[in-house]
Amino acid sequence: MNCPEELKYSDQHEWVKVEGTVAVVGITDYAQEALGDLTFVELPFDGDDCTKDEEACSIESAKAASGIYAPVSGTIAEVNSELEDSPELVNSDPYGQGWLFKIEMSDPSQLDGLMDVAAYKAFLAEQE
Repeated sequence: MNCPEELKYSDQHEWVKVEGTVAVVGITDYAQEALGDLTFVELPFDGDDCTKDEEACSIESAKAASGIYAPVSGTIAEVNSELEDSPELVNSDPYGQGWLFKIEMSDPSQLDGLMDVAAYKAFLAEQE
């Protein structure tokens, strides 16, 4: 399973890349594979407030619709508008062009509750 070392991971299969006070958020390779080919991404809006562990946006595939949860609290700083026309970017490049949104974190200490790559891989092993 492809899981970049520098990222943090949630138990809901979101990943976080920290860029200063901003958290870039996407779904993991495991999550996109489980969902199958994405057909639609409903993104939040710039300026929306989000709360850790609450739904921030949703994605749909031929198999299912799924909520995506904010791994940290803060304000939506940017969304990946490319996904509106090309939701398949999440499938083809979940850790790159398939990122979903960026959060200006209100409490960066919440990152401490997320898993590093070793813990996430152990978590995945327990799921199987």
